[in-house]
Amino acid sequence: MMLQGGSTQLLCLTASSGVPLFTRGASKQLPFSVIGSLNGVHMFGGGQGVSLSSCETEGGGKVVWRVFQDSVMLIAVTGGGQGDAGSSKEEEVRLQRLLENVWNCMVLVLGQDELANVRNVERLKRDLRSCFSLIDQLLEERQEGILGNLTHCADSLLPPNPSLLQQAMDGFAQSADSEFGCLMVNGRIAAATEKWWRLAPQEGSPTVAHRLLRFQLLPGADVCVLCGPTPSLHSAESGLVVRFWTPLVETLRDCLAVGERCLPGSVSLRPDVQALLLINRETRRSVSCVRRPTHHPPGDPPLPSKARCWELMKLFYIFSTTRYFTQEESVCLTPEERAEGGNIEDFALGFSHQPLQCYLVTDECKSFGLQTAQHQLFLLTPLSVPTFALRTVATQTLSDVVTATGF
Repeated sequence: MMLQGGSTQLLCLTASSGVPLFTRGASKQLPFSVIGSLNGVHMFGGGQGVSLSSCETEGGGKVVWRVFQDSVMLIAVTGGGQGDAGSSKEEEVRLQRLLENVWNCMVLVLGQDELANVRNVERLKRDLRSCFSLIDQLLEERQEGILGNLTHCADSLLPPNPSLLQQAMDGFAQSADSEFGCLMVNGRIAAATEKWWRLAPQEGSPTVAHRLLRFQLLPGADVCVLCGPTPSLHSAESGLVVRFWTPLVETLRDCLAVGERCLPGSVSLRPDVQALLLINRETRRSVSCVRRPTHHPPGDPPLPSKARCWELMKLFYIFSTTRYFTQEESVCLTPEERAEGGNIEDFALGFSHQPLQCYLVTDECKSFGLQTAQHQLFLLTPLSVPTFALRTVATQTLSDVVTATGF
């Protein structure tokens, strides 16, 4: 076994020569000889006309390779602990998405040209250190309940007074001579300018440098604006922040009170909804929450913990989108790019129709997925909910949320 079970190590090398650029994650680093072997087997396959994207070790570990811009190779390595073929598939998808996110993080900080045309390896090694904090967050998944790294949708919070926050957000961004701004509440977007929603979820501009100004309004509430060299940080903080956000302190507190539920009090969820992930397919926004069912008979099987519910939701999302539902970003990909990403199972590509519903029953919970023209909804319910009732629970939940919020 190369790594301890459950740990993930990320390797970054130059694609042409295999020179290591950095390693992150896993307290016990892989030996240099192993890193060289992982690079060598990929290069050997390429020389024989074979594209090696992933493999599984005898101990149940996983290795995933990805080359970006024919310049940088990223390799993710995990220890064992995968119990069956299904979980192995989910782990591969998770690692592929991790490599995509790490690459986009590097592009965000350094720019695509700097990475695609490596002129000085030692200088690139030094420059990449500025990416480590973001990369470590991707590896550790520090903030529970933030699913955007997996879904590539903007994690959102639906505030009780959206119009007031939207007016302040638009005015603040305009006064900062910017069209891109957002209000973050507990790591989720509560309001944003129209053009902020149009930004690609993976990164900002890959070629043009911008400033991202961030101001804490209250603990847990931050406003961000993407702008050029003006205004200065001091003038924005002392003038614009006070002008636009001081009158809305109580509104911001109401927004913070929504908390991890992410839905305003006007939304009444059924008591048998244990967790939900709702994606707006048009806007690429999502809301998600985990809650304890209000009625749980003592004789029923124990409910999964909050942390486990988030993990089960991720697994069910991967299960559904690799087998049945459409991932919007994959629509624009070529067949070669889809194959490189490895996120779509062969039998799903052969469907003559688009599945609209799916469900899964495990020994921990029951899960149901529902897809419409505008939404994707993923639900977790206790085992006590009858399987035949899952569709009703899902359709009613979708109607309740959309009717109350317009999401």
